[in-house]
Parts: sequence; structure tokens; C-alpha cells
Amino acid sequence: MDFDKKNKVGTSRESAFSRIEKMHPFMMMLYLSMMGIGILFLMLTIAYVQSSAVDTDATKFTFPRFFSISTILLLISGYTISKTNRSYKKDNLNKLKKYFLFTILLGVGFVLSQLSGWYEISSNGISFRGLATGTYIYLISALHAVHLIGGFIFLSFMYFKTQQAANDPIRTLLFIRNPFVQQQIRMLGIYWHFMDGLWVFLYLVFLFTMKS
Repeated sequence: MDFDKKNKVGTSRESAFSRIEKMHPFMMMLYLSMMGIGILFLMLTIAYVQSSAVDTDATKFTFPRFFSISTILLLISGYTISKTNRSYKKDNLNKLKKYFLFTILLGVGFVLSQLSGWYEISSNGISFRGLATGTYIYLISALHAVHLIGGFIFLSFMYFKTQQAANDPIRTLLFIRNPFVQQQIRMLGIYWHFMDGLWVFLYLVFLFTMKS
């Protein structure tokens, strides 16, 4: 009995390693890049919290309302991006285009809301070159927006690629039978959800360290 259990444990370990070995290099690069991004933002968040704890002029830091709006928009975009993979599997390119477009519009709305949030912060007399806490607020939120724009560019590319395929029956057939396209859509969804979760984390940090 014990011998059988050991064999089962060993088999599970081998299967885990075999999954890693079989993972596509692009998928591995995606996970490694997300790990690096997560570490970067964790370090910046720790530095921000430490600076806000010792900041004697914290009364100026009023939480921007547009950060809440941008959070809602990004969460909705997480829902629309999750529909893309299902639409592709069902060979429904019209719905796939629609969900790509919805996600693009919500992404644009998020960036515009972030800009409005920075304007609110600036109106309270907080500049990028002022207090360290204010600098971290601009830096962290701007870096997140930049990383999201990276995903936004690829999202736009996939939208136009889908649109071209939908206009030609032959291209449609090749598009829906291409495993690399499915992998691209899956990678895009993983990255977008990661950026969603990262912003929710940052939003909560800002919410509990700034005056509401």
C-alpha cells in the first residue's frame, strides 16, 4: 500500500514537471514577465506605504473619485475579455469581434479615468516632484497604465485580425482552426486578468492610505 502511494506521488510530480516542459515558450515568457511585473509593483507599493506612514502632510491626499470609476471599467473589461475565448471556441467571429471591441473601449475609458484621477490629485496641490507619497501615487498608477496599454496594443491587433478573417470565408476557416490564434487569445485573457487583479490590489492600497 505504501509502495503504491509513493509511486502515485512520484507520478504526480513527474506529471507536473512534464507540464512545465510541454508549456509553450511564449506562455512561459508570459508567466515570467507577470512575475517580474508583480515583484516590481510589490516593491513600489511597500515603498509607497512606508512613505505615507511617515508623511506629516497626509491631509492633502484626498482619494480621487475617478480611480473608483476606472476600477469599475477595468472589472467590466475583465468580463468582456473572458468571453473572447468562449466565442472563438464556438467559431463565432462576430461575437469575438464584439467582445474585443467592448474591451478596447473599456480600456480607453480606464486610461481616460486615470488621467482624470491624476487631475484630481493635481488639483489638491500634489505634484509628481512634491512629496514622496505623491510621487509614488503618480508613478505606480502610471506604470500600471503603461503595462495595460501594452496589452491594449495587442488587443487592438487581435481585433483587426479577427475583422479581416471574418470578411473572408477562407480566412475564417484558417482562423478558427489555427491553434496559435487560440493561444494568443488565451494569453491575452491571462495578461488582462492579471492587470485587473493588480489594479484592484493597488486601488485598495490607495483607498486605505488616502483620505476618502
